[in-house]
Amino acid sequence: MINQRTRLAHILKPVAYRSYSSVTSNIVGNYEGTKNERGNYIATMIPGNGIGPEISEAVIKIFKAAKVPIEWETVEVAPIIENGKAVIPKPAYDSIMKTKIALKGPLMTPIGKGFMSLNLLLRKTFNLYANVRPCKSIPGYKTLYNNVDTVLIRENTEGEYSGIEHEVVKGVMQSIKLITYEASLRVARFAFEHAISTGRNHVTVVHKASIMKVSDGLFLKACDDAAKEYPQVTLERAVLDRVCLQIVQNPDIYAKTVMVMPNLYGDILSDMCAGLIGGLGLTPSGNIGKDASIFESVHGTAPDIAGKNLANPTALILSSCMMLSHMNLRDYAERISNATLSTIAEGKVLTGDLGGNSSTTEFTEAIIHNL
Repeated sequence: MINQRTRLAHILKPVAYRSYSSVTSNIVGNYEGTKNERGNYIATMIPGNGIGPEISEAVIKIFKAAKVPIEWETVEVAPIIENGKAVIPKPAYDSIMKTKIALKGPLMTPIGKGFMSLNLLLRKTFNLYANVRPCKSIPGYKTLYNNVDTVLIRENTEGEYSGIEHEVVKGVMQSIKLITYEASLRVARFAFEHAISTGRNHVTVVHKASIMKVSDGLFLKACDDAAKEYPQVTLERAVLDRVCLQIVQNPDIYAKTVMVMPNLYGDILSDMCAGLIGGLGLTPSGNIGKDASIFESVHGTAPDIAGKNLANPTALILSSCMMLSHMNLRDYAERISNATLSTIAEGKVLTGDLGGNSSTTEFTEAIIHNL
């Protein structure tokens, strides 16, 4: 008679592993790292702030237990000022440019004042033009929805997040939405490549060209032009507000497409989709660039529980699985992803945000046990 653990693994196996990213072209930034004399790849670890060091340590422990052939270079990215501009410290910059791959915990950014968002600074510094945000329901973890399986690709370098703001006159501020054909075409091509590599063969461009006819109109044109290069992929247009309405009514409508959109829309819509599966603590994220790629947890730094061994490392663990897939280490990605999702589905060892009372350490050890 099959035992409970074997039966659970059998049930989860077909759905647990997520095929996050399988690049097929230099357009989207292949990983071309080489192993060192010990047979390992070198990757950059950015622990981040708040709970970042704790969840980063969880990933390191799991990788060691799974015997993933990776050695870490740990760096800090707190900005320094050079010639009046915030820049990434040279050791961090050099490490990422050398390794071409990084895993990043949450970073603190002042709201409404202070230095530029560190996440935005990283995207601009390393030209991380495509943000990949998959959201898929986790078997055994109950939410209002059990059929979420969305893939969202967000243009990551411009739009409303270009950082071009100024005061026109006292009491009147202006923020410029920058859309270029080059950046739009680049992310559109990435979306088509991603659709092919994940077997979806359908791309939905999300826009608001009904109102922003020039800027979003240019984004649509870039997507239309990219579609001509991929005749095997179907392209569909959808207005942003309609997409939001349809996803919360029936997420299954978007389960067989890859959505691509400008920066701000992607930021909001990806977080909305994350809410459907249980929150940002369960959602992976990857930022793809031509020269380097950075994978990250997208939740906050949670300073209220920092240092208390209470944090949920799932988002960073699943992001590390995205990273492994990007590095063509898919067997390791599958083992770690399945072990993590099985641990959640079992429901015995869960952190507080997942409805349990276990510590970060206990949750990590449960995942290692399930490897």
